[in-house]
This record gives sequence, C-alpha cells and structure tokens, in this order.
Amino acid sequence: MTSVTCQTVRAAGADAKGDSMDVRGILRSKGTEVATIAPDDTIAAAVDRLRSAGVGALVVSSDGDRVDGILSERDVVRGLADHGTSLLGDEVRQICTQQVRTAAPDDTVDQLMAAMTTGRFRHLPVEEDGKLAGIVSIGDVVKHRVSELEGLTADLQSYVSGTW
Repeated sequence: MTSVTCQTVRAAGADAKGDSMDVRGILRSKGTEVATIAPDDTIAAAVDRLRSAGVGALVVSSDGDRVDGILSERDVVRGLADHGTSLLGDEVRQICTQQVRTAAPDDTVDQLMAAMTTGRFRHLPVEEDGKLAGIVSIGDVVKHRVSELEGLTADLQSYVSGTW
C-alpha cells in the first residue's frame, strides 16, 4: 500500500472576544465521531457507508487510528465517470486521495478556511499525537465563523449604544 504524507495546517486567528476559535472548540461542539472505511473495502461499500452515515467524505483507515486517505463523494463521481459502474467492485484505495491534508486541535478557524480554500477541499481529518481525533467540514467552519461574526456584531452594537 502507498504511504500517505499528512500535512498540518498552521496560521493565526481569534474570535471577537480575543479567544482562539480553534479545531478543539469545533470538535467540542460537534463531537469527534468520524466515519471511516478500510482501504481494501469496495467502492460499493463506501457508497453505502457515505449514505448511511449521512456524510460527504470517509476517512480511509486500516486501523481506525491512522489516516491512510480520504474518500469524498467527488472522488466516487469522478471514478464512475472515468471507469463506469465496474468501479463499484474496486477497492477504496484505488480512488481515494492519499495525500491527505490534516488539521491539529489547536489550528484556528482562519487556518482551516485558508487551507480549504487553497486546497479546494471540504473535509479535513484532525490528528492529535499521530491519531485520528475528528474531522472538520466546511459546514462546521462556516457555522463557527458565522457565530464569531454574530458575537462581534453584538459587541459592536453594545459599544455603539453605550451598553458595553
């Protein structure tokens, strides 16, 4: 099996109160459950898992702790377009993304947004001490960014109205 190079996202950012809005906070809010699939499972099994878990991507992991890759709905659609329905019997490792960008618990929302925008992907597995610790989606990032902006707006309104 091909080895995977994982890169961790790094930069700075804070919420309206000066507290870091980080991956740890997102995971505390949404939970740390991650939908995974083994690299030798079939694409058909992955499609079923995507549907049953109600997610847009699965972390590919042979042991549930290590990130071996990531398989998104986009990967499946592209594979089907290139290979037809015979792809469904192939192994996940054949079409998953193996050069996985990961996040760390102390990475900020700003870092995640930059990485997702630059890399043009919607899911970042989170690793802590070399082990899978969660996953963050673009929806999670947007939700936390909106919350951050709502807090800033409320603070500014309080300041302007003299109730600060």
